[in-house]
Amino acid sequence: MKIVILDGYTLNPGDLNWSGLSDFASAGEFTSFERTAESELLSRAKNAEILFTNKTVISANTLAELPKLKYIGVLATGTNVVDLVAAKQHGVVVTNVPGYGPDAVAQMVFSHILHHTQQVAVHHHAVVAGAWTECEDFCFTLSPLQSLKGKTLGLMGYGAIGQQVANIALAFGMTVLVNTRTPLLDLPVGVKWCKLDEMLPQVDILSLHCPLTQETDKIINRALLSLMRKTSILINTARGGLIDEAALSQALLDGEIAAAGVDVLSTEPPEKDNPLLTAVNISISPHNSWATREARQNLLNIAIENVAAFLNGKAKNRVN
Repeated sequence: MKIVILDGYTLNPGDLNWSGLSDFASAGEFTSFERTAESELLSRAKNAEILFTNKTVISANTLAELPKLKYIGVLATGTNVVDLVAAKQHGVVVTNVPGYGPDAVAQMVFSHILHHTQQVAVHHHAVVAGAWTECEDFCFTLSPLQSLKGKTLGLMGYGAIGQQVANIALAFGMTVLVNTRTPLLDLPVGVKWCKLDEMLPQVDILSLHCPLTQETDKIINRALLSLMRKTSILINTARGGLIDEAALSQALLDGEIAAAGVDVLSTEPPEKDNPLLTAVNISISPHNSWATREARQNLLNIAIENVAAFLNGKAKNRVN
């Protein structure tokens, strides 16, 4: 059996072990590439029966050139990189890895929140530059610090990650408002479902946890941003396309909202002219909220379980 990983570097830059997957090859061939360009895809995937991809696109044309392929394992939750219809037509099973690290993403949500409310980086740089040494008092504050207790957090989406974020918020003593496509009942104490246009004016922090669809594409636009408080913070660890980035940049510049923290952008890596790269009061992390070692190990473990189930004739986490 020939098994190929097309772009394994982001999952395993060297601190994890591929043996759980390579063992399936037995006396066959197992190869892991850090990255695969479109021009290299067919030559690398030739004769593979099992193929793994994270972000490398596997199109209908590519599938037509891989007659021995039986299984594609997407090393992520999103499956838009594979033509699922064509895969089914060719008899290729496609699986994904859902729910491997909601705690890691929730942790990043609060990393961005605390970046703006505690201003640790601003004060660190000031201390290193000598501001504390020159200070006449035992402490100093360059910008107002904010307590999370008593603040209101709004969540757009309430899946596994949104629920983890809500739990952390409740531990901080926050009130949580939730907006989903359909109303939710029987929510925990301190959590309340709310219509979007009613929620936005109430929140001190808005965190996005909804999928990117035709309906949610650029849902955070100038009109919705204008409904938020001037003191509010926007957080996005979901999909970059949820935000009209030009509108957010302008809203930050105009003081329509106070700050933003994003782990995702509309194009990744970003184009040099992405307006958020020069926006004020924004923190940007490079789509690595999912990438704690623990979450990556869990992702790999689930990918291994998916293959084992497939080989036993009981496909798990199949998406086509």
